[in-house]
Amino acid sequence: MSKLTRRQVVGSGLAAAALTSLPASAQAGPVRIAYIDPLSGFMAPVGDGGLKQFEFECERINAAGGVAGGRKLEVVGLDNKLNPQESIVQLEKAIDQGIRYVAQGNGSSVASALVDAIEKHNARNPRQAVMYLNYAAVDPMFTNDKCSFWHFRFDADSDMKMSALTDYIKGLPDLKRIYIIGQDYSFGKAVADAAVKMLGTKRPDIQIVGNELHPLARVRDFSPYITKMRAAGAQAVITGNWGNDMQLLIKASSDAGFNVPYFTYYGGGLGAVAGMGKSAVGLVRQITEWHANIPDIGMDDIVRSFKAKHRELDYYYYRVKVMFDMLSKAMNDTKSVEPRDVALALEGMEIKIETGMASMRKDNHQLIQPLYISTLSENVKFDVDNTGLGFKTDIRIDGPATSMASTCQMRRPGA
Repeated sequence: MSKLTRRQVVGSGLAAAALTSLPASAQAGPVRIAYIDPLSGFMAPVGDGGLKQFEFECERINAAGGVAGGRKLEVVGLDNKLNPQESIVQLEKAIDQGIRYVAQGNGSSVASALVDAIEKHNARNPRQAVMYLNYAAVDPMFTNDKCSFWHFRFDADSDMKMSALTDYIKGLPDLKRIYIIGQDYSFGKAVADAAVKMLGTKRPDIQIVGNELHPLARVRDFSPYITKMRAAGAQAVITGNWGNDMQLLIKASSDAGFNVPYFTYYGGGLGAVAGMGKSAVGLVRQITEWHANIPDIGMDDIVRSFKAKHRELDYYYYRVKVMFDMLSKAMNDTKSVEPRDVALALEGMEIKIETGMASMRKDNHQLIQPLYISTLSENVKFDVDNTGLGFKTDIRIDGPATSMASTCQMRRPGA
């Protein structure tokens, strides 16, 4: 029996043992969320780290009374091997098990396949509709031309993040030569296209000295790419890389002594800081919805609690907390766990969160929340990867300032 299967069996056993003590409203069984992400292969550490945080947030919501009159939330991990076709297989398994909520984040190619499959399923089976909770797949198309009533994104899209990064770069007059590198699929291309377009408008004096895509989750040695960057005279690098592709890119840069600023989406992701080491202090910046060293926002106890439970991991996905807070509010407000009811309650929802305010756009189902640009630093309260290094805020961007125009033409059920 696999480790994942044992976890599910134990969770099911505990839930069954507790049924007799639950109120009648809770005895309908848990509200299950299928977590479809890589749990094997090169990107398994990222997927497993996300699964553990999903489980942590479920436990937090359940400890506070559950949803819709006492029903518990339960996450079911399903390994998609970072493959769109395998993701559809896992989606079908989830639907066959009666699961009505699906979560995914790693890979916009996977997200695209899920959006299409869920749209088709819901059109054929309106009484067994499935909702898609997107916590990290940030290709802008999912809240633009490919938007869906059943899809909700809780992370800023890549254009929103690049807009913030290029605004920051605009204020660095000595920076003249930038190299762009990313993963060769829709997300990596979207990052590169946005960087070229936005820098061209905001800093036309900056020269793009390289714009390169590499295979997703296949490169084991990035030193040849670092050699190209150095030969091109790059003064800084922009990358949307995540997972091991982020970790190995920065490690190769550090090993080669190519110590230039990196403007990243996922510089604080699992393993990246451990790969960087101290040579990256003051050089690696990230654009995120939060980091653990934002002072006085009331998250310290949650960060410590997660770390006590998972010593090898950091509390990284604050947006997953926001997602569960909004999801539980929608279920509690409607006293329903039906995806259509919950979707209608989520549309336009605004809640107070630790970093400010979060709101779900009704027109395209894109979450709007504050963003932060932060720099890898020493002398921090909470480190990353148990390195003694962590991130400190450079600037905070208020939520409404991150919002962008959308081409979404939402088709709602029954419309």
